[in-house]
Amino acid sequence: MSIFTKIFILFSISIMLMLYLSSKTNDITDQKIGLLYKDKYIQASKEFLPIIIDEDIQKLDKKTNELNYKKVSIKNLPSKYKIVYTNNISFGKVAVYQDDMGYYLYIKYLDDEVLFYDNSQKKEFEQKEHLNYLIIADIAILVIMFLTIIKILTPLKKISKGIEKFGKGDYSSRLDKSRNNDEISKVINEFNNMAQNLEDMINSRKQLLNDISHELRTPISKAKIALEMMEGDKYKEMLSRSIIQIDELTNELLELERLNSNNLNLNVQSCSIDTVLAQSLSKMLIEDENDIEVKVNNIFKCNADINYLSIAIKNLIDNAIKYKEKGKVTVTVDDHNISVKNFGEPLKKDLDFYTQTFTQDDNSRAQKGYGLGLNIVKRVLEHHGLKLEYLHKKGENIFKINFPKNTA
Repeated sequence: MSIFTKIFILFSISIMLMLYLSSKTNDITDQKIGLLYKDKYIQASKEFLPIIIDEDIQKLDKKTNELNYKKVSIKNLPSKYKIVYTNNISFGKVAVYQDDMGYYLYIKYLDDEVLFYDNSQKKEFEQKEHLNYLIIADIAILVIMFLTIIKILTPLKKISKGIEKFGKGDYSSRLDKSRNNDEISKVINEFNNMAQNLEDMINSRKQLLNDISHELRTPISKAKIALEMMEGDKYKEMLSRSIIQIDELTNELLELERLNSNNLNLNVQSCSIDTVLAQSLSKMLIEDENDIEVKVNNIFKCNADINYLSIAIKNLIDNAIKYKEKGKVTVTVDDHNISVKNFGEPLKKDLDFYTQTFTQDDNSRAQKGYGLGLNIVKRVLEHHGLKLEYLHKKGENIFKINFPKNTA
């Protein structure tokens, strides 16, 4: 749930609660005022009625002024009113009516009808109206607060989208500067500064790796040519292997750099697993063909970038050959999975440890190290939404890649 949704929900609840409380307060106030004037008018009717019976107009006017009442013409009684109280008396009637203007005392005796209005209730209704104005003002303030908060937080959407674009690999993405001199504006400025620094660092790293690769390839090529021209020597094979390892490490570093980039564009297409495996084997420099045994039990299709997936499988096979203790490395293609097996001791740590770059453990393999091979495998599979699994069974280390079965 977004911040804006939470604020809107809290604002809506506050408004509804305020309206409910104001409605209940208004009803309670009306009830109290109604009871007050009902009792007051009933008491006043006891004083007015004898005077009306005596038909003493002067005394009636005096009493009206004394109680701060005024007589209202019967014609002014609204057509729509509420009967609060009624009582039939001998030859007449006493009633209390209510309309939007307040409460009225109605007294009828024989043919005489008198309507009284208590002037003091104006103050009560003014106070009630004042309270209603305060409630309306409070609601208006809540609305203004809501709009102000939304205006303040609106840049957060842009910040979120900008950070998302940056996280997906668009390192040139920047946030629009805010004209306000507030905390959010400072966050935008700091993000832009951070993004610029990171982009510079990433570009510098890319340039450095490209430069290193370019500079290394020339002496490596010269060294290979020089080795070919050398006559048999006990150090020739050692030098050859060293140069090959340097060449492979250079290529792996470049591949790892591309795979670590979030904006890597894979050329994903439907392909047959035997085509991928064939391309993997073609990338390898196999000294002894007896080191590998390939078993294709079932051919299936998968959606993948053939080049990168073949690199991953090739590295997985290279790793198995490098660390096997005896026998052959078996590559098996079965029901929507491909597995690489070699004979050897089980891994002493979790697979995640060995898929990190240049990891070593405390056994004899530490002399060889784990290099970048498995890390590249992990990165390629992550880009394909796949996962590398490991188990040790009957003296064999088994590395397996499972593919979705619903691939067309």
